[in-house]
Order: sequence, then C-alpha cells, then structure tokens
Amino acid sequence: MSDISKSPKIRSAVLGAAGYSGAELCALLSANPYFELSYAFASGGRDPEPLASLYPRFARQVDILVEPWQDSLIPELDIEVAFLALPHEASEEVAPKLLAKGIKVFDLSGAFRLKQPELYPQYYGYVHQHPELLEQAVYSLMEWQTEPLGDLVSVPGCYPTACSLALLPVLKAGLVAADCIPVISATSGVSGAGRKASLTTSFCEVGLNAYGFFKHRHRPEIEQNLGRKVVFTPHLGNFKRGILATCVVNLNPGVSAEQVKSAFTQAYTSKPLIRFTDKSPNVADVAGTPFCDLYWQQDGEQLVIMSAIDNLLKGAAAQAMQAANVRFGKPETAGLFAGAVA
Repeated sequence: MSDISKSPKIRSAVLGAAGYSGAELCALLSANPYFELSYAFASGGRDPEPLASLYPRFARQVDILVEPWQDSLIPELDIEVAFLALPHEASEEVAPKLLAKGIKVFDLSGAFRLKQPELYPQYYGYVHQHPELLEQAVYSLMEWQTEPLGDLVSVPGCYPTACSLALLPVLKAGLVAADCIPVISATSGVSGAGRKASLTTSFCEVGLNAYGFFKHRHRPEIEQNLGRKVVFTPHLGNFKRGILATCVVNLNPGVSAEQVKSAFTQAYTSKPLIRFTDKSPNVADVAGTPFCDLYWQQDGEQLVIMSAIDNLLKGAAAQAMQAANVRFGKPETAGLFAGAVA
C-alpha cells in the first residue's frame, strides 16, 4: 500500500466558497487525503473571512480564509484544479481563463452541461459566449461515466442526477416502451435555491409547490442524459436539503419483475454510492451523505422508481469530488464519508 502522507497533494481552489455547495466542497477537500484546499474565494468587494464564521459547523474542521475573487489573481494561483460553485454566466466567463493557465476545471454550474448552445437562451436566459467549450466539456454523471475526464469537467445538476440515476438502468436495458415519455415529479429542499435571501425561498414562506412547468433549465439536461423527451415537474418543499424524485414509465409488454431488478443490479452492483432500499426512500436518510437511494415498484407494464439524494452533495459537491478523485487516479470515494451533516 502506498504511503499517502509521502505523496504530494493536489492543490485546489474553490470559487464560490461562500455558497452552500462551495462550502461543502471546502469540507470535502479538507477531508480528502489526496487533495489540499489551497484557496477559497467568494464574490469580490467583500472582506476576507474564515469559512467557519460563515458556517460555524465547520469550526476546527475547515481552516481556510474565504477571500474576495478577482480575475487578476489567476496568474498567481499555484493550483492544479479549480472547482467552480458559481452562477452559470460567472463560470462561463472564468473557466476559459483558468484553462488557459493550465488549471483543470470542475464546474458545478450549468454553463457547460448542454451540448446545444441554442438551448441556453431558452432555458438559461443568455447567449453562450464560449460554445466551443461545450464539446470539450465532459459531463460527469459518475455512475454512467465512460468517457475519460479531461481538463473541463461539467458536474451534473441535482435534479438530473436524481432522475437520471433512477431511469437509466431500465432505459439502457431496453425495458421501457419506445413511445413512453417518462413523467417525473421531483421535490427539492430550499437549499437548492442557494443562500441568497429571497421571499419565495424563505423557510417560513415555503410550504409545498410546483414550479418551472415545462421550462425548467434541468429538463433539457435530463432529456440529453436519457435520450428521450420527458415531462419534468420540480417542486419546492419545506425542508433544508435533499431531493426526492418520482419517475414513472411504461414498460414493454411482458417485462418481468426479475428483468427490472436485474437491470438495476447489473447497472449498480459495483457502484459504491448507490443504495437499494426496501421501502420508499426518505430525504432524511440521504441528507449529509453522498449516496443515491433507489426503490421501485411495478404493476404490470407500469413502473415507478423513487430516487433520493442530498442536492448539495450527490447533487453537487460530492459528485464533483467523486469526479476529481477519478480524474486524478485516486480512490473514487476518497474524502466523501467524513464531515457532512444534515
């Protein structure tokens, strides 16, 4: 066994460290024996501040100063990899500058997820300024990763992660009817809207409501992953973190329960972050973990698949860490089982 302590650590930076996913990334990198959290940045115009003052639960666990970001810092950065937990347009702007310096980029925004630049005005509200990078970016849904990860890695969205992990086994196995349009209802906790204060996502104002009918920005990403149209309806729930997705499909005539079970076991038996449950999963059981919990029920040609993840971890920071581990040839789950709490 190699001596980890004698191996140079991979120097890294987190941009967007003051946000929920960025803070989780700081914690994961600090817990990962193969990586070093060298810098943590947040928006410009702010004073430097310890991460623990922003998130007291990280006190005496993550010793890093969150500093204001400006592009003029790029020539001075002594790092191998940057994790971008930024708004989409901010990631799109800074990623090419980091890549030009030879820094590998793991982007948690939607800036490089879609392969068709013409979808960005419709679903993201702006014209993509670097369409040439959309083909270069490697999309990292890690349980289905076949393409080698390159210098620009696009981390999937939280809803697409939950929905795609639920549906891909039966789609890839050819069990779903050719004319079936999967119907997906998924509910996220309020942390999915980010840390910025807003009346619509204030915990005291949130009950349970649907939003983004047919036009949510994650719909084309889900369709890109599944290779077919979907009806996707997201909901906002009155809880902090987690996503519960209910996915309904019609199967081909004669598909047995054993065939469905085999599709899931063949897809995920060797995948360490997928758990099968014996009842419908609960977001409370995945909050603070990097796991995706899956459960399904079949009634003839109808199949319901339930998927639960922590939107900030498996839906963001933990999947980025998982991808970085693989990209740099480290154990896939390094750093993922220490520190996170609900």
